[in-house]
Amino acid sequence: MKTFLLAGIVSAFVSANAAETDSLRVDSDQCVDGAKIESIEFEGLEHTKPRVVWRELTHKVGGEFSQKTFESEKLRLQDLDLFTDIYVSCKNGNVVYNFKEIFRWIPSPAGKKTDRDGLMLGLALANLNVLGEDIRAEVQFRTAIDPFFENNEYAFYASSPYLFGLPLGWNFEFLRTDSWDDLRGFQDATWLLSLDVNWKLLSHFSILGKTVYRYLEKGPGVLPEFGLGFAVDYRDSELDTRKGIYFESDVTHVGVGGKRGENFVEFLEDARAYYTFGRFVTGATALVRLRPGDVKKYDYYYHGGANTFRGHESDSLHLGVHEMLLTLEERFVLRERRPASLWGVNFFYGIQLVAGLDASVLWDKGTPGWKKYEGAVYGGLHVVIPALDRIRFEVGYSPDHGEPVFYFGLFDKVTSARWRSR
Repeated sequence: MKTFLLAGIVSAFVSANAAETDSLRVDSDQCVDGAKIESIEFEGLEHTKPRVVWRELTHKVGGEFSQKTFESEKLRLQDLDLFTDIYVSCKNGNVVYNFKEIFRWIPSPAGKKTDRDGLMLGLALANLNVLGEDIRAEVQFRTAIDPFFENNEYAFYASSPYLFGLPLGWNFEFLRTDSWDDLRGFQDATWLLSLDVNWKLLSHFSILGKTVYRYLEKGPGVLPEFGLGFAVDYRDSELDTRKGIYFESDVTHVGVGGKRGENFVEFLEDARAYYTFGRFVTGATALVRLRPGDVKKYDYYYHGGANTFRGHESDSLHLGVHEMLLTLEERFVLRERRPASLWGVNFFYGIQLVAGLDASVLWDKGTPGWKKYEGAVYGGLHVVIPALDRIRFEVGYSPDHGEPVFYFGLFDKVTSARWRSR
């Protein structure tokens, strides 16, 4: 699971002075529906190239201003994760988009929470907007805290939603892992290089591709991966989604066979649906991965923990070749996203109460029966912040295990379930 830090934000937002205005707003009564747009200007872009903003706008010079259009524009601008405050003002046909940029360069503590290694801490140096082109790059060192320096990771990440001005999103990852996997019982000494691409052919349709080079020093050696898929995305926003649907389907071939190697195909289906009524946001998600072929223990899935099933901790009893994760979640927006500043560092935060149901199905062969099903309820508090999307404080309870368990997680669970270490 990758992470774009920034654990220091957690303590910062508590003491910061937040603006009392909405983070995205129309700031003039001249910005009315039907008003002709004579010109468009940007203010506050100190580090971000104007073309990064232009490609997210629908309003054009010579057209008419629309509040509904601006609402969709501001959601796309929020998804860039570059601004803490955005609003528009109008005067005599001149439409001005006003921005307050988020921090760019930042050395910081780095955090990662996995169901296998638990909480990992370390140091990171990140640039959230390289060359002002909405490119994120980060180097990290992380180690497990129990015990210290026994499980270690070194990582470099880089990503952007565009490549040379084309709507070709990409995510590059380099990861060096050296840790004992007590769930599956092997020394995970791994080198990994991966590249994911997302080519947006239409506004709501994308072609997906990935290639991975993975080398296990104490295992089968090289395990290549190649995958293709597509995604249909009608969400109002990728981050903190409030309404819409998302569906993704991928086919990936893993391994080359051999005495100790693997050779299997993975079929992935990822479905999400959201609906908002007032301050209540209802979300239903399903993640299914089927793997016909020869799968070894170092690629078994596990369930248990903040990133998979919030009913028990992960352990060697909950392993499988195929998996299904289902979640029904209700969020209450206690505080909408608001800009804040501390010691000259701009960021934003929001607070949400959550409650939901988790379902887990994990199996090795054939069709799973009810014996493979587990259910749990959970509730907690989410803090919405830049870069990490959200920090999750949750308590889960499964009737099959009988004791509530506290969980701490980073990112939305549907995201961390996809990224979690195999």
